[in-house]
Amino acid sequence: MPQTDTNELTVSASLDTASVSVRNMVCHGGCAHRGPEECAASTYLVFPYRGVYVRHVGRDQAVADANHVVFFNADEGYSIAHPVQGSDASLSLQLPPALIEELAPAALLNRQPNPGFRIQHRRIDTDAQALVAALRHGLEQGTMEPMEAEALLLDLVSRSLGPRSTHAAQATEGQHRLANRVKLLLASDLSRRWSLAEVGAEIGASPVYLTQVFQRVEGIPLYRYQLRLRLARALDLVARPDLDLSALAADLGFSSHSHFTAAFRQAYGRTPADFRRETRR
Repeated sequence: MPQTDTNELTVSASLDTASVSVRNMVCHGGCAHRGPEECAASTYLVFPYRGVYVRHVGRDQAVADANHVVFFNADEGYSIAHPVQGSDASLSLQLPPALIEELAPAALLNRQPNPGFRIQHRRIDTDAQALVAALRHGLEQGTMEPMEAEALLLDLVSRSLGPRSTHAAQATEGQHRLANRVKLLLASDLSRRWSLAEVGAEIGASPVYLTQVFQRVEGIPLYRYQLRLRLARALDLVARPDLDLSALAADLGFSSHSHFTAAFRQAYGRTPADFRRETRR
């Protein structure tokens, strides 16, 4: 698998066809403050599956974590910050412009010569998270045929852009910023079993206001958002054959192995052990 390395970034080519190009991108940690402005040559759909970073476009900012797909538009300037210590990793998809226009709802797209997105990111559901993990593991291990991968990738894009897997938040800029601070706090320690009072004390908001604002911005309760972050981390790690699942459950803040298994099954329709067997098949 072709790979490009810099001091901060490793990019591995996972798949290249006429329909889609897939890259696995691992950032080894960067500056907590905004880096220099960059510009993408093409439009990309980026699915973070490990860690967190903040993407700035002008005055707008978006927290990129495993609960979202992030849109990088062609010829649009942006900068990246890493306020939470540690690496992050994403699956990056590049589609031909005609395919983007075919798959994306018209309301999401701008009217530029190269189609791009009006928003920076959008929330995805647990089925989309599972698709990201299955694709990544299957492509890394060479167990997935190109046609199968293409079909799953198009399903992932359709699911992520369609109304069933996303939520259009009607909130103020200040409320978005408050929700972003909560996301970064949760990502800083996935194993911590936060209480609403503790989160509110860190953020400077009452538990009632905090839960109402977060629900308005993200469309799901705060506790469920944190659970999905933990489960997405489990998807990232569970395929390792030498990893003890009970230890993983404890590391991610679950009260027991059975609690972890039940939550994983409810989210993804199979147990962690079943998912491991599927990815190794």
